[in-house]
Amino acid sequence: MEFGTYESCQKTANGEIGCYGPLVVWPIVPTVRGCVLFRLLFICCLGAALSVPVADAAGRRASASLSSLDLGVLAQLNIVRVEHRLAPFQANGGLNGAATQHSTEMATDGYFAHSSADGSLFWRRLLQYFPRTGTASWSVGENLFWTSGAVDPRRVVARWMASPDHRSNILNPNWREIGISSISESAAPGAFDNLDVVIITTDFGGRDSNT
Repeated sequence: MEFGTYESCQKTANGEIGCYGPLVVWPIVPTVRGCVLFRLLFICCLGAALSVPVADAAGRRASASLSSLDLGVLAQLNIVRVEHRLAPFQANGGLNGAATQHSTEMATDGYFAHSSADGSLFWRRLLQYFPRTGTASWSVGENLFWTSGAVDPRRVVARWMASPDHRSNILNPNWREIGISSISESAAPGAFDNLDVVIITTDFGGRDSNT
């Protein structure tokens, strides 16, 4: 049994934030009541981890905190990015923290959604870890995945790419930073029906300076 979800939000120069889902671009409004969760069933995963180059010292520090599965997912995502003539993702420590918090919370509390357990929207969590201070534009997105089967990074990314909305997040040219967290949980409660599961959160971000 496998599930995947995605969601995206962006901040405009006037400080408003809007979110979008498949086939719909939501109007930019002061709040994000228009954010929508889309759940895609039967997204399978099976694969092999690869090592990942990162461009700078900050990226190397962030990638050092990633597990071998996380690094495999990052490597596969960057293969896809390069194939589409996009800059590869660089691991970001803040986004890694946001992803780790969310994967851990979902595994512990037994739910699978972008919003946090207290109901707060996903972009508010990302904002805490990936602040927009001093930037003219700020945007974030998130892909989620869980499975009770074997996990292969290549297949995880292939299944995301087979979904137009997950694919859109992966190929967004404005996002060059990423956080990834995979959590293994035995007899996971709630939505996971006491199965042994692996939960993966990928958080994407982009910030442009005022200059």
